[in-house]
Formats: sequence, C-alpha cells, structure tokens
Amino acid sequence: MTPLTPVLSRFWDEPEPWTLQTYQRHEGYQALRTALGMKPDDVIATVKESGLRGRGGAGFPTGTKWSFIPQDATGAGAKPKYLVINADESEPGTCKDIPLLFTTPHFLVEGAIIAAYAIRTRHAFVYVRGEVVPVLRRLQNAVAEAYEAGYLGTN
Repeated sequence: MTPLTPVLSRFWDEPEPWTLQTYQRHEGYQALRTALGMKPDDVIATVKESGLRGRGGAGFPTGTKWSFIPQDATGAGAKPKYLVINADESEPGTCKDIPLLFTTPHFLVEGAIIAAYAIRTRHAFVYVRGEVVPVLRRLQNAVAEAYEAGYLGTN
C-alpha cells in the first residue's frame, strides 16, 4: 500500500501554523506567484488538468466549475462576478473546513486569490458559521497578514 503524504496538514504540528511566517516557510503563496505569471484561462486549464475537486459532498471538478463562468463579459452589459466560499459544515458528520481554517487559514486565502484571479473577479466572500468565533478570528488575521504582505489589495 502506498503511504499517504499529508498536504493540508503537513505542518499542523509546528508552533503557530496559522501565521503567514510559518505558511511562507512551507512555500506558502508560491502557487499564487506561479498563477499570477499565467493568463487566467491558463490557470483554469491547469486546474482542470490537475483533477482538483471540491471538498464538498459532490467532489465536483474545480476547473470545470470555473470554466462555466463567462470570462469575456466586459463593457456596459457585463455582470459582476463574485467568489463565494462556503465553509459552513452544516452536513451531519462533516469536519473538514473548521480544522483547516483554524490551523492553516492561509491555504484558503491563497486559494481564494488564485480562484478570483482565474475567474476575473475582485470580490470574494467566505461564509463561516457564527459559532466558530476562534476560526473567524484566525481567518480575519490571515486576511490582514495577506494585505500587509501585498498578496491582497488593489494591485
């Protein structure tokens, strides 16, 4: 049997894995640098080819989902686009989003920036349950760190 290689949890045992400093030490935001060096359509094609799937129950192919969004809409008739990330975990027995967001929120922030770039939007929203205040605080801190480091902003 082939041993599994942790990806999202690979540095959970380090002190403060939720910080930007720890995330960058583990090649955090390197995928963003790569994506920003590509055209948005090429990012979508790369994600399609990778076989990446959503973490929800359907496991829908991410690149396919992104390709459904009209990419050439510009001018007066263009409709706004939004990236919405559902971290609700309201299904019975689910426990994937909360541990990830609490321990390594920069994974979500980096992924959101890449997704927003690929689908050509400047607006992203993350839905988190009101009961998980510590998770919300970690995510807000990660977003603030990303702004301060220049990963988020108007450029």
